[in-house]
Amino acid sequence: MPRFTSKLRSLSPSVGAAALAATAAAAAALWNRHKAKQVERAHPPVGRFIGIDGTHLHYSDRGTGPCIVLLHGNMVTLQDFEASGVTDGLAENFRVVSFDRPGFGHSDRPRNRLWTAQAQAALIQRALNELGIAKPIVVGHSWGTLVALSLAVDFPGELRGLVLISGYYFPSARLDVAMTAPVALPVVGDVIRYTASPFAGRLLIGQTVKAMFSPQPVPGGFFDAMPREMLLRPGQIRATSEDAAFMIPAAARLRAHYASIDIPVRIFAGTGDKIVDPQAHAVRLQDVLPNSTLDEVPDAGHMVHHKIASSICAAVADMATRNSPTLVSV
Repeated sequence: MPRFTSKLRSLSPSVGAAALAATAAAAAALWNRHKAKQVERAHPPVGRFIGIDGTHLHYSDRGTGPCIVLLHGNMVTLQDFEASGVTDGLAENFRVVSFDRPGFGHSDRPRNRLWTAQAQAALIQRALNELGIAKPIVVGHSWGTLVALSLAVDFPGELRGLVLISGYYFPSARLDVAMTAPVALPVVGDVIRYTASPFAGRLLIGQTVKAMFSPQPVPGGFFDAMPREMLLRPGQIRATSEDAAFMIPAAARLRAHYASIDIPVRIFAGTGDKIVDPQAHAVRLQDVLPNSTLDEVPDAGHMVHHKIASSICAAVADMATRNSPTLVSV
């Protein structure tokens, strides 16, 4: 009996520490869930919803005329195109449909499939069919370019043209993928994103966004359009992490099909991009795409569309004019 009591005493500190850690994790999860619900109430959906194969996609639909589809990058929401001025500029002459990609903004991200760029493109194409949109010009930024290119590759003949901004087009080793990979894992990742990730994100998001805009400053209204807590909800962190994990395989798959893309493509890249090397991606893509034009923007970074919104709108208008006989107005 004394031996058993001694052994129990030796275990009690570790048992107590484990119980304390579990209590702290539960409290963190409850707090982060509360913050997510709070910010969603404060910033309700700005557009409409469409249900596709068990997925509720949130989208904005503005303007009239030939249709332009906007696909945002990783971490942000459809409001990024709003904040940049691209949506407003295009809506003067076009019908502009902007999607919150699965898991971002107010769109959900069911666990019944892997949300690769290919899967997201298939979902977007089905949504376009349901909305009666044919032959749109698709504008993609950053991770959204992988979805845009997947649409062009997997649904040939369904698009009129592509405008690609700050994209990642060729597989290469990336530190950010390695760092976010654990959060993308089932179970373990769920624990991390409901406990530690939002707290770490609150400390790092300012520097992360600063790097995205560098060498330009972060616009004053950026976090008004997309509040920090919207970007740090556990559900959106999951989407951000999974997209990072699927980025390299997506580029590897698409690379074999670039030469077959025969629609007009306009490529934009900031020469100061610290997220994606423009020489290794944008310049290289222009070399292999048969019907593409590259615009390299000096003194601009990954969020180049915030600096040259008017140029992007002009590029879309030029593409629409060149293809006006068959571009469908809905």
